[in-house]
Amino acid sequence: MKRRFRLTSTTDFERVRRFGKSYAHPFIVLITLPNEIDHSRIGVGAGRSIGNAVQRNRAKRILRETFRPLIPSIAAGWDMVILARKPMTDARFDEIGTALTGLLTQAELLEKTP
Repeated sequence: MKRRFRLTSTTDFERVRRFGKSYAHPFIVLITLPNEIDHSRIGVGAGRSIGNAVQRNRAKRILRETFRPLIPSIAAGWDMVILARKPMTDARFDEIGTALTGLLTQAELLEKTP
């Protein structure tokens, strides 16, 4: 994912987590907050409940890859944090994609169907 579409600083993550609206699914949590930029940015996280470093990094890579084809369909002007949950480690790639698309639809962030 290109750098301009990523949340990189800790303060951005904290701002979104503190003031954003969250949408939950058994596999992932989506937290959204409007920004002042002409494009949307995403941050991906996985806590220690997921497992060791290898499992956490794998979960984050899967979430980024699931999100990548959705970027052209995302409404501009939003910061998003996607957090992995423990059941995601046993889920298939298409199930995670369906969950993410469902949460983005619920948050009304998809402008057109991907």
